[in-house]
Amino acid sequence: MSHQIAIFDSSRRLLAKQKVFFTSLQHWSGLLLCGLTAFFATILGDSAWPQSHGISTLTIAIVLGMAVGNAAYPRFPGLAAVCGTGVAFSKQTLLRIGVVLYGLRLTLLDVGTVGVSGVLIDAAILTSTFALSTFVGTRWLGMDQKDAMLIGAGSSICGAAAIMAAEPVVHARAEQVTVAVATVVLFGTVSIFLYPALFQLNATWQLLPSGENAFGVYIGSTVHEVAQVVATARSIGPHAADTAVIAKMVRVIMLAPFLMGLSIWLTRCVPTIREHPAGAGKRNRSALAIPWFAVGFIVVVLVNSLRVVPTRLHDVFLEIDSLLLTMAMAALGISTHFRALRQAGVRPLLLALFSFAWLVIAGAAINRWVPKLIGGI
Repeated sequence: MSHQIAIFDSSRRLLAKQKVFFTSLQHWSGLLLCGLTAFFATILGDSAWPQSHGISTLTIAIVLGMAVGNAAYPRFPGLAAVCGTGVAFSKQTLLRIGVVLYGLRLTLLDVGTVGVSGVLIDAAILTSTFALSTFVGTRWLGMDQKDAMLIGAGSSICGAAAIMAAEPVVHARAEQVTVAVATVVLFGTVSIFLYPALFQLNATWQLLPSGENAFGVYIGSTVHEVAQVVATARSIGPHAADTAVIAKMVRVIMLAPFLMGLSIWLTRCVPTIREHPAGAGKRNRSALAIPWFAVGFIVVVLVNSLRVVPTRLHDVFLEIDSLLLTMAMAALGISTHFRALRQAGVRPLLLALFSFAWLVIAGAAINRWVPKLIGGI
């Protein structure tokens, strides 16, 4: 009997070691796969054509990841099992660290440069776009609340990066994130061709204050991605580009308080249904969960504003941040399958179109009237 127990214990330890080895293999294999995808995405993103068209490395990483997830995974079924843990780690943990380090790109001086009116313009456009996108998506289009929130976040703040940052707060699925990213990338790319034409029309119609600086604020407060802002404003002029980037950076800074506010609203004001059968039909208001990476983002912005980080170390952290975010986007693409995208239907596209129209039209009105209201106070 004791001999049988010893054999059983030995077998159990052997199985435990095999499980640890397999888990470790999944972890590092997945990280390697995401790293290689991010490497090729970076090479493509640094080439001339994507930069001239405002296509960011993050967007390319998603596309390459989707190619891997939808071409290689079905052909090699064991690949998903071997790489699963590492891909999930990249999509979750590396993303959060990347959002924190993103604060090294911003300082409090960025807020002061555009003035009070610039901050109020960004805040008004952010809140109105997100609120209306969520309302229209859920009430008029009958979409899932998570889908509507992700599209609203991407449209109102900073495109794919905002969607990725909002994903852990709203607990969205990979395919929901990818659909949202695809829609904001599409209409953000349209902005690159639309806004230069609007600049010429504004010279005649004078809907906005004339000059590159005022139009730069309009671009920075309404165009989706940072890369798209740069590409759009540069086609107008250097002054427009400088002002647009600053206005956009102020908008990006608002990502952290937005995530905190969204987390508070979801946990305190939106009751959820427990998923397990025993709790079916019961309402659950969980304890307030402030995203730690949002707090870290603010702390890093404050530290960066003090200029205490040596320049070389600062540049190294920026390179690490770019790598982490690119790996996270690659992991997102790998985790997404075309079948889920087809099931999403046309409604996400319609919501993104509505959000885009609101940014262009209502954003112009906000840019016109906020400076006048501030000046009249």
